[in-house]
Amino acid sequence: MHSKKEEKENLKKVAASKLNQGMEGEELAVGCFLSIKTTLGDEFEGQIITFDRLSNILVLQEKSGPRRNIRLLKANYIKEFSLLRQDEDPLDVKKCFLDLISLQAREDSALRQAEADSERFGVGVTSEAQNLFDALCKTLPVRWDKTVIVVMNEVRVSSPYLPDSVSGGTPAANERVKKVLEFERKRMQTRGNSQ
Repeated sequence: MHSKKEEKENLKKVAASKLNQGMEGEELAVGCFLSIKTTLGDEFEGQIITFDRLSNILVLQEKSGPRRNIRLLKANYIKEFSLLRQDEDPLDVKKCFLDLISLQAREDSALRQAEADSERFGVGVTSEAQNLFDALCKTLPVRWDKTVIVVMNEVRVSSPYLPDSVSGGTPAANERVKKVLEFERKRMQTRGNSQ
C-alpha cells in the first residue's frame, strides 16, 4: 500500500518521463498544441514555445481572447497531456508584429499613473497623517502641499491634522472636512484599542 505522497511522486515521475520521451520525438516539437492536466488539478491548452531540459521547464503560450498568457510549467507537474495539433513556430521572427505606437501609449499611461500614485504619498509626514490622507482620498479630492493636506483645492489641513487644524474654503466645505477628520480619528482610535 503506497501513501498519498508516494503516489504523487510516482505520478510526477511518470509524467516527466512521458514528456521527456515525447519531447525527443518529432511529434512534440516547438509549435505543438497540447491539452494538459497537471498533478494540481489544472487543465488547460497551450502551444509549446520551448522546453528547457536542464530545468525541466516547459514554456507554453495560452491564448485567451486577444491576449496571450505565457505559462512556465515544471514537466514533473504534468499528469497527462495529449497532442492536439502541430503548428508553426510561435516565435517566428518573420511573423512577429509589435505595435510600437500601442506599446508607447501603454508606457505613457503607466508613467502618468505612477506619477499620480506617487503624489498620494506625503513626504516627511507621520503614518497617522498618511492614513488620514488616504481616508479623505476615498470621498474627497485631495493632494499634498508639502506636509499640508489640501482638500477640494481650497481647504487646508495642517499638522497635527486635527479638526482645529482645518482652514480655508467655504464654511460648508470646512465643516465637511472637519467631520470626516473626526470620524476617521475615532475609527483609528477604535482600531488601535482593539489591537
